Amino acid sequence: MKVQGGKAVYGASVGILMLDARFPRIPGDMGNALTWPFPVHYKVVRDASPDRVVRRGAEGMLEAFIAAAQELERDGVDGITTNCGFLALFQEELAAAVSVPVVTSSLMQVEQVNRVLPRGRRAGVLTISATSLTPLHLERARVPEGTPIGTTEGGREFTRAILDNEEFLDVEAARADNVEAALALQKANPELGAIVLECTNMSPYAPDIARATGLPVFSIVTLVTWFRQSLVPPVFELR
Repeated sequence: MKVQGGKAVYGASVGILMLDARFPRIPGDMGNALTWPFPVHYKVVRDASPDRVVRRGAEGMLEAFIAAAQELERDGVDGITTNCGFLALFQEELAAAVSVPVVTSSLMQVEQVNRVLPRGRRAGVLTISATSLTPLHLERARVPEGTPIGTTEGGREFTRAILDNEEFLDVEAARADNVEAALALQKANPELGAIVLECTNMSPYAPDIARATGLPVFSIVTLVTWFRQSLVPPVFELR
């Protein structure tokens, strides 16, 4: 049997562009490799701090993200994603800069989720920073106009610890922030049929949010799992 080469890295079909951060990444977080039931290939984009990418609109960072995406492609990945929902801003540019599929943001699920919900129901978004989430972010991710937005801003732990890039995280306080924000979003929008988590650091709390709200919860983990199965379709044994 002959096999074809040409790559530097094999077996990690999904490449992940990472922010340059030091806050704890617990299992379930996109940046914790234990989250994934398949290998992934990380590339840190230096100087892309959470504050710079979220609060300051990733100013001056486009070329660095393009260069990192091109490095991932040269390494041999079959598809590329990022670990910040706010990088929806760069979806078009990154997709144009490489020849493999690119999905930059969990927000890109909203339109699809709406299509599977019962009539009269719609998806809402839970974000780490509603004050930083602009109409352009939503437009680039094709989030329908008028989509309900909830946020963990004003909570005790989660938004501050992540965006201020702190070295310690009170996990239970962060969990409470996420659940309380989701319940507030649901209370303000009785038509809510599902929640899409913008922030990739929210994924560890998806089960808690689902239990508290009774709603399906979509995250970067659900998106990248779907994405990866298209890049490496499962093989089924014939019996």
